Amino acid sequence: MDKNELLDIENIELKLLLDAVYMRYGYDFKDYTKSHVKRRVLNRVELNELDNITQLTSKVLYNSDVFNELLMDLSINVTEMFRFPLFFKELRERVIPILKTYPTINVWHAGCSTGEEVISMAILLSEEGLLERSRIYATDINKNVLDIAKQGIYPISEIRKWTKNYQDAGGNKSFSDYYTAKYDSVIMNPELYKNIVFLEHNLTQDKKFISANLIVCRNVLIYFNKELKEKVLTLFDNSLINGGVLGIGSKECIKFRSIYDKLDVLSEGARIFYKKVESGYEK
Repeated sequence: MDKNELLDIENIELKLLLDAVYMRYGYDFKDYTKSHVKRRVLNRVELNELDNITQLTSKVLYNSDVFNELLMDLSINVTEMFRFPLFFKELRERVIPILKTYPTINVWHAGCSTGEEVISMAILLSEEGLLERSRIYATDINKNVLDIAKQGIYPISEIRKWTKNYQDAGGNKSFSDYYTAKYDSVIMNPELYKNIVFLEHNLTQDKKFISANLIVCRNVLIYFNKELKEKVLTLFDNSLINGGVLGIGSKECIKFRSIYDKLDVLSEGARIFYKKVESGYEK
């Protein structure tokens, strides 16, 4: 059997695995970027010391623990406090003045992973006097990472990097005010969590659940194909109020999507957009 035949078989196996995951557990990864999914799946095959994807499919169907491992693999969980500081600096300078015009503020952080950027948002809102009148909805497809996010316990080894990120993002206090160090971990201040709601939510399947003043979804869309990107951006459009703000990842482009004509650019470098106010609209 030559290399092309092996690749064809592997692609068939991959399709069958994703179909099985959808039918058994309800998670739909079929429209994720194929290269991303295949790379993660083959890595899981190797980690489980299996011969092929078909063997992994069998284990996923009969063993939910193996499925949870695969779910962690396929979910996008790369994050850190004040990741890409320019984004948070621009939020502080360009978006906070807009949010201050609202009596109550709904923030949707879609694809929140283990919660570092959600807590960064809570710190920013706190410093600007807005946290008390804000509700942050932090959602992810993956229950395991949401459990980590709820705990608010992170490795102390990350603190030096996160402190620098915070300072570069325009933080106006000492970052150490926001956590307690204990052994090799830090515990984030519980007060930051009072107005955060953590929810399981599947961007590819679930519908609108709030009207948001600000939606943040960074470095998630790059893993979706064109059709799925359009579907998710339509969901954001339906969820975002007129005059609301959308923040996406620095490597993501929405210029040729249907939502783009409804947006003005607030910050090109930080990929932050303002939804145009329709005529006759009142807040």
